[in-house]
Amino acid sequence: MSELAVFSGSAHPELAQQICAHLGVPLQPTRLKRFSNDCLEVQLQANCREQDVFIIQPFSAPVQDNLMELLLMLDAARGASAARITAVIPYFSYARSDKKDAPRISLGGRLVADLLATAGANRVLTMALHSPQVHGFFSVPVDQLHALDELATHFQAYDLSHAVVVSPDLGNAKNAAAFAKRLGLPVAAAAKERIDDTTVRITTLIGEVRNRDVIVLDDEIASGGSILELLQHLRAHGARSVRVATTHGIFAGTSIEKLAAEADIVEIVCTSTVPIPLGKRLPKLTVLSVAPAFAEAIRRINSGESVSALFYAEPETLPATGTAG
Repeated sequence: MSELAVFSGSAHPELAQQICAHLGVPLQPTRLKRFSNDCLEVQLQANCREQDVFIIQPFSAPVQDNLMELLLMLDAARGASAARITAVIPYFSYARSDKKDAPRISLGGRLVADLLATAGANRVLTMALHSPQVHGFFSVPVDQLHALDELATHFQAYDLSHAVVVSPDLGNAKNAAAFAKRLGLPVAAAAKERIDDTTVRITTLIGEVRNRDVIVLDDEIASGGSILELLQHLRAHGARSVRVATTHGIFAGTSIEKLAAEADIVEIVCTSTVPIPLGKRLPKLTVLSVAPAFAEAIRRINSGESVSALFYAEPETLPATGTAG
């Protein structure tokens, strides 16, 4: 193992501290300064020369500030002669900007991938990118973890004899099937059309949910619009109870309060890829730590071991089980 140096931006220092605790290494200090003209300056306050540097920074709100801060930290590490620099981005929010679905529209996911490499990242470690094509935007190696094992372990504590996993859209159906396999459950999915950033329309529910305890699995919950729309269909088709699971609990605005206010929703489960403010930690919300997974990935990258076993999700195709209009 080469010398390891772990730094954190200001987006999620709690997660960085937990990762370092699992690694048994100190979190190295960083100084962030904002000038009177609103420009940022970053100083890494520990030696980086010929070291294996990992910089932890999810793209949570304020996204633009956190992105710029990471770019400056990468540039600082490169200028300090780091042997290798890995950008650890638990939540890559620009992954949602992944396709040209309107004229003259920007592809933020590809642009940010280019910026990371230009700033000095030799490698990227992330979790649950929004779509497979985002992986191809990067010109440097990318290790993409998933949280299916952490989520499955949590739900294994419940009686799942009448449970079913439901994906809010067909694009997430492969992950839902892999998650359902871990729990030994059937899987269903909704056909979703996105109207705008906060509005969706669900036209069809594929699979049987009547008299079942539903576990809804999504990669990200921001406005909560998809879950609330799906909830209406689950009610209409006789679902007995609903638990919601997601990797990235963004919970923008009052979305977590709206979800928690729904009597059908028994529990909302997310991971710690982004910070969850105390004001949003409602009784129905459970936050699972991803620090052990990231720590193990960092250890393997540093020691030259295979990382693939940590992110292979065993995707499956969605079984045809009939359509509920």
